[in-house]
Amino acid sequence: MDKKDIVQNAEIKVKKYFDTVDEIKEYNQEKVLKAFYKNKIGLEHFATVSGYGHDDMGREALDNVFADVFKAEKAIVRNHFVSGTHGLACCLFGNLRSGEKLVSLAGAPYDTMEEVIGKRGDKRASLIGHGVLYDEVPLINDEDVDFDAIKNKIDKSVNMVLIQRSRGYSLRKPLTIDTIAKMIEIVKSKNPNCICFVDNNYGEFTEKLEPLEVGADLISGSLIKNAGGGIVETGAYAAGKEEYVNQTAYRLTAPGIGAEGGAMLNQLRLIFQGLFMAPSVVSEAVKGAILASQVFEDIGFCTSPKPYEKRTDIVQTIKFGASEPLIEFCKTLQMFSPVESYLTPIPDDVPGYDNKLIMAGGTFIEGSTIELSADGPVRPPYAAYMQGGLNYAHVKIALKGIVDRLVK
Repeated sequence: MDKKDIVQNAEIKVKKYFDTVDEIKEYNQEKVLKAFYKNKIGLEHFATVSGYGHDDMGREALDNVFADVFKAEKAIVRNHFVSGTHGLACCLFGNLRSGEKLVSLAGAPYDTMEEVIGKRGDKRASLIGHGVLYDEVPLINDEDVDFDAIKNKIDKSVNMVLIQRSRGYSLRKPLTIDTIAKMIEIVKSKNPNCICFVDNNYGEFTEKLEPLEVGADLISGSLIKNAGGGIVETGAYAAGKEEYVNQTAYRLTAPGIGAEGGAMLNQLRLIFQGLFMAPSVVSEAVKGAILASQVFEDIGFCTSPKPYEKRTDIVQTIKFGASEPLIEFCKTLQMFSPVESYLTPIPDDVPGYDNKLIMAGGTFIEGSTIELSADGPVRPPYAAYMQGGLNYAHVKIALKGIVDRLVK
């Protein structure tokens, strides 16, 4: 087959899956729109305040919109969270005390969370350093959730479980909402008071339901991933039961201040607009991921998820099996980025990670992974984690360039 035809033929194969993606987009777009209606969002909510940020009606309305979208009792949405990891850390530190136990239900968590928990790095600053007990449930064959092991692990001594929706730098399957629902059902049957906390990064708006709708108590995600629609400059959110969100807010600011303080610094309009755009932007990224999966399968690489598999996040994994094609893939993706296309990514040390990473993505917002980007640790099995794409056409163009470089 001519290299020029590979992407075009792959697109013909996967177009039949796009109707489902569009149906999910329209469902979620209506859900977001209804939240704007309900909270009577007006131009006055885009104004900003300074200093302590007291009595900010726009900030309060923003929290209420997110709460309605994610079916939460309360939400806190702030540009003061510096990353998705920071949002997760505030949820964990805010709701766990010395002597209480946290259990990760889907194997080891994402690399940056290992230092938050205390598996490596500065242990004194970590959860373990603050006296929190930690355990995790190994996966079956490093891929599938072990429901029987969860049943055996959870008892009255477990105060909180961490359920990571996306895969991180692993080859385990991302967790669908149905899988998350089953995990939560098991936990609550063994310990009804256990807090079920879902790391929702990369997962928002990829399915019709969100984790809170299937029994989760608390969720968190970054605003420079799905929920920010590609235009929010920084921040994260936490949503769920009021008592758990309050404790998270106290950790972000201070006891007695919580969600009542913090100037939003002219970011309100962007965050409102980003949330409104998010269902459509996410659907474009999902379509691009499906196409990428088919393209790489067609040229001989192993991908996950497969083109026909259900999507529950925006991440597409391509297993290269060697460092050279992984590095070449990232270099080429950078060449087809709208920003800094002239740079050449090389593997390097990155704070929070234990291996050298190679990262590609000339994004308008630094580190934005709802924009087309890819990264991966330079370690076996040399997998690239491709995510994002503000529009499907950009992903398709980039794939054509990658095929031209990789196919010999």
